Amino acid sequence: MEAIKRIQYNKEFDTAYRYDGKDLGAVCTGGRTVFKLWSPEAERVEVSLYRDDASEAFETRPLSRGAQGVWSLSVEEDLHGTFYDYTVQIDSRRIRTADPYAAACGCNGVRSMAVDLSRTDPEGFDRDCPPPVQPEQIVYELHVKDFSYDPDSGIPPEYRGKYKAFSFRTADGSPPFCMEHLRSLGVTHVQLMPIFDFGSVDEAGDDRQFNWGYDPVNYNVPEGSYSTNPSDGTARIRECKEMIQSLHRSGLRVVMDVVYNHTYRWDSWLERSAPGYYYRRWEDGTLSDGSACGNDVAAGRAMVDNYIVNSVLYWAREYHIDGFRFDLMGLLTVELMNRIRRELDAAFGPGEKLVYGEPWGAQETPLEPDTHPALKRCVGMLDPGVGVFCDLTRDAIKGDSFQETLPGFVNGGEGFEQTILYAAGGWQEGSRELEPNSCSQVVNYVSAHDNFTLWDKLVMSLPEDPDGQLPADFNKLRTDLLERNKLAAFIYFTCQGMLFMQAGEEFGRTKLGDGNSYCSPPEINMLCWDRARRFEALTDYYRELTRLRKSLPGLCDKSPAAASRLTARTIHRPGTVSFQVQEGGPQGEQLLIVYNASPEAFALSLPDGRWTVRADGQQADQRRPAGQAGGQITVSPYSGMLLLRENG
Repeated sequence: MEAIKRIQYNKEFDTAYRYDGKDLGAVCTGGRTVFKLWSPEAERVEVSLYRDDASEAFETRPLSRGAQGVWSLSVEEDLHGTFYDYTVQIDSRRIRTADPYAAACGCNGVRSMAVDLSRTDPEGFDRDCPPPVQPEQIVYELHVKDFSYDPDSGIPPEYRGKYKAFSFRTADGSPPFCMEHLRSLGVTHVQLMPIFDFGSVDEAGDDRQFNWGYDPVNYNVPEGSYSTNPSDGTARIRECKEMIQSLHRSGLRVVMDVVYNHTYRWDSWLERSAPGYYYRRWEDGTLSDGSACGNDVAAGRAMVDNYIVNSVLYWAREYHIDGFRFDLMGLLTVELMNRIRRELDAAFGPGEKLVYGEPWGAQETPLEPDTHPALKRCVGMLDPGVGVFCDLTRDAIKGDSFQETLPGFVNGGEGFEQTILYAAGGWQEGSRELEPNSCSQVVNYVSAHDNFTLWDKLVMSLPEDPDGQLPADFNKLRTDLLERNKLAAFIYFTCQGMLFMQAGEEFGRTKLGDGNSYCSPPEINMLCWDRARRFEALTDYYRELTRLRKSLPGLCDKSPAAASRLTARTIHRPGTVSFQVQEGGPQGEQLLIVYNASPEAFALSLPDGRWTVRADGQQADQRRPAGQAGGQITVSPYSGMLLLRENG
């Protein structure tokens, strides 16, 4: 591929070849099939047709060149289910490529498949719709294989680790244990780690293979290893739709984790169809590697941005996806992210679809002129409807995510009090580390798929044996760690902003200290459902926190003025802070919130009014009289407390 002439990109090239049509790919409708490929430098393009994803071609036909570098062929046949690929001739070299715009493919994505998408819908999918948007949105990050790989999930062997696990029902029609647990938590959205076709798992291989999936091959096709038949191009589509339909019926919206910043290999279908266009390079011609995955997709170029926007809209329309989480969003541009927000709002209504991402990249990357990276330092340039993960809140609560023994506020770290108060106000006041337009942009969390689980971080930063003579026991149910876990959850559930949690955090999920389990065995990554029963008290606390959060308008406010609700921010002593929140109800309701990460109990005199304890370190959704002004309330060590003043 390096020997082939590459496109020398400039703005004039975009002006000449920008194509804004949304019909690239293979479209089957009304007994007719149309193939369209954008390949502006091609001298000739042919399409080869196959009866399956492994046989020899039975026919090859040429495409005709049109305007803006689009090649097309219209066939008066219904080719639904027919596999195909292209041969693109550039600089007298013939390059074989699958279709980068394909909506279906065969095993491992090496051949595309023409598909009439209306024939892939499960029964009732035309009537499928998500549950209504709730006043507060709480996202639960989940990996398809993790969810049901454990036999204790209640899923039969043939569906474990598959899309089908989400739609499976027992003989009496009830959901299996894993789905019942998910439904009962009170979260509003499930964020699915990558479900597009990725290259790091052999779809024809052993089911014990595992990868997080941040390795895109076919952006607009579901991953085949999660289907029951990867060689059947329609099976993966139908089963993916069944999963989304089932989650909607369970009262959950679905967010898709998308990876538009790089591809599995730079020699991708995009590169083969338009060499030199889709990837960033330095001035010396070498590929940039801001993703630390070998390549960076060149966001900021017209056809790259069109590709990404159209892909997002495709998943939202065809698969009924309710939101998008952008991996390494800092490698994309502010301009692209704001365009995605605008186009989703125009198509589905303002704010109907969630949009948020990681406001960082792994390394430097060259940007196109007049574009800005969607990094944390540029958050103020992003539309208020584009959120960013707040690593500042995460690390203040539990400590450095890469250094397992360095603690944060809840596990003995020093000097975090002011940072915790900034986090409580959604980072809208007092800090220049993050300057969002409003707290609607702030995604608060303490654990995600990356780095150590919250439980593992607590185990390693609070060892039972400080001398290190005994190995860490990640499976032991330790009371001191349960207290710290509850306090960590209590803090981010009472900060202004959007809430996000890693699947299994609510039952002390462990990966046995593995801080980068992207390709570790499924037994390390899977959700252990017996643990959910053992840690039931912790799970109940999370359930109560979700109910409590939804009931408090002062914490759910996402407006630019939300921070003004916070008053009386006070650092009482090392490890203990408090603040008040104006609820804004008709009776002058007010919240008093205390975080006590100290080993000593904390006594606090109550302000004016009659107060009720709504949450403490034992129960997070209660109504217990606390007393009136001048009385004292005691907050236990390593716990939080939320009190409500119900009248003035």
